[in-house]
Amino acid sequence: MEKFSKLKELIAGVEADVEKFYNSGNGAAGTRVRKAMQDLKGLAQEIRTEVTEKKNTK
Repeated sequence: MEKFSKLKELIAGVEADVEKFYNSGNGAAGTRVRKAMQDLKGLAQEIRTEVTEKKNTK
């Protein structure tokens, strides 16, 4: 559950950069968005693995 909370925080943190990139065309914000998406991908994979392990132990 802790990792899921971290995932939500990461999404909330990148929201301003997403708006800057799509609405204002700010290229630096796009770079930050791409990095955040890569971090999200890794965290989502960790959560997915954790869920699978927990499901298989029951």
